[in-house]
Amino acid sequence: MLFIDFQNQFSVYPVFSLQDIRKVVDNFSYRQLDRWEKKGYLKKIKRGFYCFSTQDVNRDFLFYVANKIYAPSYVSLEMALKHYGFIPEEIFQITSVGTKKTTGFEIPVGNFSYRQIKPSLFWGYRLVEFGRQKMLLAEPEKAVLDYLYIHSNLKTPEDFLGMRINVDEFKMQISIDRFQKYLEVFDNKTLSKRAKIFLTTIQRDNA
Repeated sequence: MLFIDFQNQFSVYPVFSLQDIRKVVDNFSYRQLDRWEKKGYLKKIKRGFYCFSTQDVNRDFLFYVANKIYAPSYVSLEMALKHYGFIPEEIFQITSVGTKKTTGFEIPVGNFSYRQIKPSLFWGYRLVEFGRQKMLLAEPEKAVLDYLYIHSNLKTPEDFLGMRINVDEFKMQISIDRFQKYLEVFDNKTLSKRAKIFLTTIQRDNA
């Protein structure tokens, strides 16, 4: 297969695997990917995953990569909080949650971390368009609740003040009704108690 034909067929995919290719091209050999990588036509993202060398590596692309290389998962926790403007710190890992075991990858395009959640908690994400594909990103309310759920050591007003939440952004983007409904779905009394302290603390901090 000529590279130009391959590029025309797969240019809609920001990241692709050998498995993706074989769904379209029967008996496609991984050796062809290796040859194209050596020629500089492709970049290896991670073992088994590639992108075109012309691909722009921006935040949306990294979110898509995070979804793709360890599925099922969606971007959440610190990176989602930063994305929504809730926290001031720069975040140097693409943080996600998923149903597989907790892990992380340091690969050429960036650092990726994944925290495991129960399958029953795999919801509350948006399908965000990225080119002709879609990526999964936690809704604002779910990003906060995922963070509180994972970081169970955060319990006191002092702990929550330490998160340095931008209260103006929080009020603009968070639906308290949706936050409370999502909290009920967690069905976790300890989390509910901590979330109540969290809300009270940041509202008082803005008073």
